[in-house]
Amino acid sequence: MNWPPDLENIEPYLRFKNVTEALHINSDKQTGWSECSGAVGGHFRALKSKPSVELLPGLLEEGLPILLFSGQKDLICNHIGTEDLIKDMKWSGGTGFELSPGIWAPRQDWTFEGESAGFYQKARNLTYVLFYNASHMVPFNYPRRSREMLDRFMGVDIADIGGNPADSRIDGEKGPATSVGAHPNSTAAAEREKEKVKSAMWKAYYKSGEVALIVVAIAAIIWGVFIWRSRQKDQDRGYEFRGIYPMLGSSSSGSLPRYSNKRGRRGHDVEAVNIYEAELDERPSRVVSARSSREQEPYVVGDEDGSDVDDDTSDERKGLVDKP
Repeated sequence: MNWPPDLENIEPYLRFKNVTEALHINSDKQTGWSECSGAVGGHFRALKSKPSVELLPGLLEEGLPILLFSGQKDLICNHIGTEDLIKDMKWSGGTGFELSPGIWAPRQDWTFEGESAGFYQKARNLTYVLFYNASHMVPFNYPRRSREMLDRFMGVDIADIGGNPADSRIDGEKGPATSVGAHPNSTAAAEREKEKVKSAMWKAYYKSGEVALIVVAIAAIIWGVFIWRSRQKDQDRGYEFRGIYPMLGSSSSGSLPRYSNKRGRRGHDVEAVNIYEAELDERPSRVVSARSSREQEPYVVGDEDGSDVDDDTSDERKGLVDKP
């Protein structure tokens, strides 16, 4: 609850010369209008006047309807003080809101255009209204609700004035059509409208966040089920290993099967295979025999006919061989 922001414009406006002349303000006055003027309050203070708790009972017994209202968040004239005043006040054979000894009038829920506005309480010509979420200046916070309260209390029928009535209900029952349903042109109403829009915006954000969270949770569950089913299928197959090249078959090597297939295709000619293997077996023995014969034969240089030199050399070699 903030102090009315309109005051900064109201004070200079009420001091304009044409405005003071229109209001028939004494031109000899040296001071202009100010909010909560102490001098005005002092003139209204009646030092010898009786308190309202002593004046109200007599007025009510005379049949004069009286309306008291308070703002729920009024710290200057708190609603608890108003309610205590009524509770201790006696008039027309009862105390407070007694309907009969020990039975008090119920508090009736008040809704205004679908919103909880406060409550009404009535007994023996006295009506008490509590405005929810209202400050010391109830008409500033809720001008239309205040107007509806006064129209209802005075029995004003909106049909006699013209305009759309407001949807105001007490304990769910719609009474006589009162108050004008048009939107007010005031700063407080604009601020309340902004608060409603802001509240609706945050609700939309929260709702979209909840939807996104639900979508993520569903996606996570679907992914988890997919992984679980994939593992179950692998277990049913016995964890079969497909190899590095799974498209080549169940074996992990692509060249070995093809080589073995070639060997298999060649194997249908039994004779060719046997001859081939026999040749491979003979080749090492021939190589070894040729090598051994070359090692045993002496190496001779010269013509095959021989010469003196060869004979001498051969005799010397023979001698060397014959020597013990």
